[in-house]
Amino acid sequence: MEFDSNWRYHPQNECGKPSMTLTLHITDELQSKLEVEARKRNLELSEYVVRLLSDGSQGADRDVQTGADLVKYWRDQGVIGSRPEIADSLAHARGLRAAAEQRERD
Repeated sequence: MEFDSNWRYHPQNECGKPSMTLTLHITDELQSKLEVEARKRNLELSEYVVRLLSDGSQGADRDVQTGADLVKYWRDQGVIGSRPEIADSLAHARGLRAAAEQRERD
């Protein structure tokens, strides 16, 4: 998979040959946003765009029935691991709860 400077997508089929070429004409702003989101998920831009297209085609058909399915979905979406500045998530959650319990109420 690769994008050239004209955003032509060349996915590789089982034989290693392109199975489709897709040219996207997008604004520089949208390209920047996509690049930022791809970096957040530690993905190449091309892989991130393919995931967006693939996930969009599944939409509400995604079947999450177990906790493991939900964790896999979150991991695929880049939710898990999206906050690298939080080393201990349990301690962070406890801190948020303590702060919420001590806030002034209206």
